[in-house]
Amino acid sequence: MSATKSKRGLLALLMALLTALGAVVSAPQASAANRDWLRPDSTGTCEWDRVGFWVQRCTVWSPAMNRHIPVQIQPAQRAGNAGLYMLDGLRATEITNAWVNDVNAAQMFKDNNITLVMPVGGQSSFYTDWNAPATYDFNHPVTYKWDTFLTKELPPYLQQHFGVSPTNNSILGLSMGGTAAINLAALHPNQFRQVLSFSGYLTTTVPGGQTALRAALLDGGMYNVNAMWGSSLNPRRFENDPFLNMGNLRGRDVYVSAGSGVPGPADQKYLPQHRAAGIALENIANATTRAWSAKATVTGVQHTAVFTPTGLHNWDQFGGQLAATKPRILNVMNAW
Repeated sequence: MSATKSKRGLLALLMALLTALGAVVSAPQASAANRDWLRPDSTGTCEWDRVGFWVQRCTVWSPAMNRHIPVQIQPAQRAGNAGLYMLDGLRATEITNAWVNDVNAAQMFKDNNITLVMPVGGQSSFYTDWNAPATYDFNHPVTYKWDTFLTKELPPYLQQHFGVSPTNNSILGLSMGGTAAINLAALHPNQFRQVLSFSGYLTTTVPGGQTALRAALLDGGMYNVNAMWGSSLNPRRFENDPFLNMGNLRGRDVYVSAGSGVPGPADQKYLPQHRAAGIALENIANATTRAWSAKATVTGVQHTAVFTPTGLHNWDQFGGQLAATKPRILNVMNAW
């Protein structure tokens, strides 16, 4: 009888150990499962993106733009509620966000507990709400309402299907996207706790700024600068100048950077004409970022400004800054 009881006791102990072991083993599997299934989207179901690393290509309906907007999304590894919005440059395509094409951000953040949010499209848009159709082709009008999409239409979708909090987000961008990131964070401080600008243009209303924007938008796809924020005297131009709206960034984590415009070893692989363009554009980004930083320092907007000794306006510079700031992003967002 005692032997039977002993066997039963041993069996019970073994079952308890196996149950406990199962709980330990299943926990990581449950966490990984946050990335293992495709979410619903506005056209049915998201698709696995060709970049891999659990990136899903989802469409989100935008009433403001009256169309489905593709968004590449990498869910947080362990179902965390932090989001990282990653904005593209002037020549953003309708095929892919450059952060997973020219730099593989999905691979960089594959082990981290933050959801990457990478909107596709928005060429020359500055990710803002335009006053009028964006191009001169009035037979095929292009409606740009990116501010509305990124701050009002996309967050409920991300919260419902990816668990991203509407108030626990970081936002970054390169070049045009850097300008937009600062503006969006300043205009929507409750949504974004952190903002990072890599080689952005941070003083858009300085003398000659409207002319420079006009030339850039024409070169970037024949877009009409006056359709964006109006004429040079329109109040919206001043509302969307990072140099003028920085006060709203107080209490947020702010990082701005630019290269020197001096070619480094990594830039030697580019064609001479591309190096020349990269030198010119990065010098402008450097000058405007330095001016922004100087005013922020004087007015008490805490921030970090980094000016690398070399670096042109290219993906070696942008990607290097993403790698350098990854620990900062994860620390601030508590998303390791």
